[in-house]
Amino acid sequence: MSLDLFTPQGHAGREQLGAGTWLLRQRAVPSLAQLQAGLRQILRQAPLRHLTTPGGQRMAVAMSNCGSLGWHSDTAGYRYQRIDPLSGQPWPPMPAAFSALATAAAAEAGYPDFQPDACLINRYRPGDGLSLHQDRNERDLLQPVVSISLGMTASFIWGGLQRTGRSRKLPLYHGDMLVWGGPDRLRFHGVAPLQGPPHAEWGGKRINLTFRRAG
Repeated sequence: MSLDLFTPQGHAGREQLGAGTWLLRQRAVPSLAQLQAGLRQILRQAPLRHLTTPGGQRMAVAMSNCGSLGWHSDTAGYRYQRIDPLSGQPWPPMPAAFSALATAAAAEAGYPDFQPDACLINRYRPGDGLSLHQDRNERDLLQPVVSISLGMTASFIWGGLQRTGRSRKLPLYHGDMLVWGGPDRLRFHGVAPLQGPPHAEWGGKRINLTFRRAG
């Protein structure tokens, strides 16, 4: 498989963004077929949906989950729960290829004991973005977050430990992985409104898989 189909030349490799953060360019490319097959299976059982914020606003980004816990939001607040409220059934199990890739990437970034129990699946369409926020609904904030980007290129916003802190933007290409934890675990981060040409294979969308140890 040629990387040229998915991302510009020269973007493979690793980049350290902070004391506890590594950007692993193209790390997921060898697993793309397994990721795509796993996504199809998950979304048949737990389709993408637009959640509601605690303030009653509809979220622009559609989402679903797999694993023993799934992230949910409604007027009652943000939380993890074991049951998909749409189906009344447990969330689909996390495919072995998903967890193996997340665990291996975390170990490569210096977190050898990471075992995810939740994978959040976010779908962005052109114009969709995600405002600056922290991931802090998990019980153990010593555990890292592992992210995989699929589809259209995103402009990721990487901020500081305060919402008003200095931030930088960096492109995330199809197959890139980002791992952050330790002193960077509660950094604010977000995604600028998606724009640019459709992806050659995935079309006019971006899928983000975010792995966490939530329970």
